Amino acid sequence: MRVTVLGAGSWGTTVAALMCRRDHEVLLWARNPEVAAEVNEQRSNVAYLPDARLPARLRATADLEQASAHAELLVVGVPTGAFRETLGRVRPHLAPWIPVVSLSKGLERGTHLRMTQVITDVLPGHPAAALTGPNLAREIMSGQAAASVIATEDLTVAAALQQEVRRGVFRVYTHHDVIGCEIGGALKNVVAIATGMAQGLGVGDSTRAAVMSRGLAELTTLAVAMGGEAATLAGLAGMGDLVATCMSPQSRNRHVGEQLGRGRPLDEVLGEMRMVAEGVRTVSTVVELADQHGLDMPIARTIHDVVNGRIRAADAYRGLVRAVPAGHESEPG
Repeated sequence: MRVTVLGAGSWGTTVAALMCRRDHEVLLWARNPEVAAEVNEQRSNVAYLPDARLPARLRATADLEQASAHAELLVVGVPTGAFRETLGRVRPHLAPWIPVVSLSKGLERGTHLRMTQVITDVLPGHPAAALTGPNLAREIMSGQAAASVIATEDLTVAAALQQEVRRGVFRVYTHHDVIGCEIGGALKNVVAIATGMAQGLGVGDSTRAAVMSRGLAELTTLAVAMGGEAATLAGLAGMGDLVATCMSPQSRNRHVGEQLGRGRPLDEVLGEMRMVAEGVRTVSTVVELADQHGLDMPIARTIHDVVNGRIRAADAYRGLVRAVPAGHESEPG
């Protein structure tokens, strides 16, 4: 199978490397020609995976037309802000009916669409799926065991994609609840900013645990309101991804929160980062969806206020775990 992976960041490069098997011809598209040349000539992508040696079978290109025409399976790992524009450029050169898999975790601003919905909108007729879960690129590239979920409504397609993506100790499970899986992947980035702020402010593990658990409740509530299933958020695409992103020092969103907790300006923090922290972009859409569905979601709203400069992290944090009046201490779902 000819596989094209769009996006040569840490996760796109990792997935491309995982799919390099004898029966696959994998082509990685990098926006930067220098990155493509490095992959081809040095078998490395130092900017994103500094210690990784890439497979000899992996080829890279900066030519999007070439990458698109190559694909019998298209995997898209570009940031959500560039997702629609990239698919639009791909469309004239893409063979009909081939599956398109999203690696991107977030929501489109303005439309509130999930990434599989963007795929369906831009590339009608192509089966759309999402690969999501607690996947830290550097750990997987180093050979550590991990598990992921391929989510699509057509379980026949899901089973076929499962066979193509899984490899060695990287296990892939199928799931029919695309809404739950994608909302879990998008909102965990917002909660990770909150737990990073806790780290930066030096609060205790008990407080961070409270924020994570209440954050899980928030993303579950929104997913269900949008048509997802609560049980999905107790699995890899919900709690699993949330724990990994909130606790790992490799998490970009946790890093942003930590720096905010230390009192640094958001623009300065983002300006130092090579990769995108999707939670910063996603949180405004989450608040709009919460309003649309009549949901409280205090953690998401507080993070929204912090990233928009309305309040400081130091002032906001005590409001993330909101006090309740005496006699009203029951935990909602």
